[in-house]
Amino acid sequence: MNTPLTNPFPGDIGPLPTPEGILYRVWAFCHKKVVVKIERPDGTKRDLELEPAEDGYFLGLDRDGAPGDLYLVSLDDANPIPDFASHYQPRGIHGPSQVVNGDAFAWKAADWKRPAFNGQVIYECHLGTFTPKGTYLAAIDKLDHLVSLGVTAIEIMPIADWAGKRGWGYDGVFLFAPYHAYGTPDDLRTFIDAAHQHGLAVILDTVFNHLGPEGNYSHQYSDYFFFQGKDNPWGQNFNLHGENSKPVRAMLRQNVRYWLDEFRIDGFRMDATHTIHDPSDIHLLAEAADIVHSRGGFMIAEDDRNTRAVLDPKEKNGWHFDGLWSDDFHHVVRVAQTGDQRYFYCMFKGSADEVAATLQHGWFYTGQVSPFHEKPRGSVATDFPPQCFVYCISNHDQVGNRLIGDRFHQVISPAAYRSVSLFLCLVPETPMLFMGQEWTASTPFLYFTDMPKEIGEAIRQGRRSEFLQTKFATESDIDQMADPQDEKTFLRSKLDWSEIDKPEHQQTLNLYRAGLKLRRELFGAVNPPRGSWTTRAEERAVVIRYELNGRVVSVYHHLAGPSSLPPGKVILRSNAPEFGGDLDPSQPETLVVEE
Repeated sequence: MNTPLTNPFPGDIGPLPTPEGILYRVWAFCHKKVVVKIERPDGTKRDLELEPAEDGYFLGLDRDGAPGDLYLVSLDDANPIPDFASHYQPRGIHGPSQVVNGDAFAWKAADWKRPAFNGQVIYECHLGTFTPKGTYLAAIDKLDHLVSLGVTAIEIMPIADWAGKRGWGYDGVFLFAPYHAYGTPDDLRTFIDAAHQHGLAVILDTVFNHLGPEGNYSHQYSDYFFFQGKDNPWGQNFNLHGENSKPVRAMLRQNVRYWLDEFRIDGFRMDATHTIHDPSDIHLLAEAADIVHSRGGFMIAEDDRNTRAVLDPKEKNGWHFDGLWSDDFHHVVRVAQTGDQRYFYCMFKGSADEVAATLQHGWFYTGQVSPFHEKPRGSVATDFPPQCFVYCISNHDQVGNRLIGDRFHQVISPAAYRSVSLFLCLVPETPMLFMGQEWTASTPFLYFTDMPKEIGEAIRQGRRSEFLQTKFATESDIDQMADPQDEKTFLRSKLDWSEIDKPEHQQTLNLYRAGLKLRRELFGAVNPPRGSWTTRAEERAVVIRYELNGRVVSVYHHLAGPSSLPPGKVILRSNAPEFGGDLDPSQPETLVVEE
């Protein structure tokens, strides 16, 4: 009598290379028969029927199997489909899955240790448009640029495999498979290894709030993967609390471990966490944070509620994340410079008082009634250190979700852009840049997809409707919207790296380098702790005063031209000639003064 197979990692799914062969693990609740159809690299084929185990799991050991094998899964004799827990889809999301042995990769940065979140300067990047080739390996050539710029971590937009040859990554359907159009899993490992050799941490943008509309095979494995009736704006929520939710939670915890252990990811940015429905006593994201922290990594949330529970494990359903995107900073700075009051910008007036309060609290809304939400928003979080709040003046959303994908520098004056740029470099919170902003890239960042015709048309019409409803476009200008399905929209979004050699772009790049260099000189390798700085508002100006290591330095961010230079020694100013300025006192300017 044969001994039943056991899973050495109970609850894990997907192919597992072992000394005895390839162990296939599938969760297919309510199915009775699971057959893996295997194709060797030499073209020979065979079927492997898996053994049923407890709780809807099926296991099977292919003693002749090896990494490189292609396979599909047949459920109850139905047409074979890819493995929902596939580690690689070399022929795209509808093709066969491939067995990968991540343990065989020879890491060169063998002594790399995950850094603390405190002190990071983040650079958000879409790998498909970051370089002309748009691959994992091509991105390696730009790591020297990031180091010289002064950033410490590169945050890559989602790479869980999705439909087509292009996209932002938020429509992933294979959570364990790196996007095939960017390269192989080992190409991704090579990129991460190179980043570590350059001293850069790698943050992975991860989507646990839905799966994409094309190529989502999870429903064929089990209807219990998603929780019925708890949809969010992008799709169904994973079943984290309902019947048969235990295997789903296990799969998502495994996914976190997978990227940490097999790819050496340093931290995660979790997308739209406010839409993840989990009324359990311990939220899935709290479990994920525990896993990440146990391996020395960090967690960042995108969460628009301004809730301290994201950061505080002592709060009810608290998650103990290390940081979160504080959109209030972006919004109030943008309103201050543009006066835009459309849609969510109506929450802000753009005054110096609002900017100063945002700096002091980490976010602006701490319980006040928001005119946009028409209810109280936010909570007080001044007991958390400033690094917990990630600040930006541009990110993929705030550029890509504009009608023509125009960047911040293209809608305000050069002097104003230099001023907000230097200000961002010197805030006590964690600064984040979006690729290209450091040299005023002329290329837009547009929304692009490569979906089947019907889905693509729905996306196109949905985008148009959203722009009109939010008043970010009018009927007279809506036709300026680039077609998301047109390949030219994607190609237009690729950065033009030749620009950094042109004086007008190089001057802005030099400003960012000088600002981040001064940040390191003033703060060292960590963010300045509360108690070492204060903020105040003056007439049309915000002042951050630092007392650090025997130095007293003030950052004067003038929303309009300063009436006079502040007292003290000016050590850096955004409107200096070397950065493209002309010292015109009527222009907005950020000055750094040492007392």
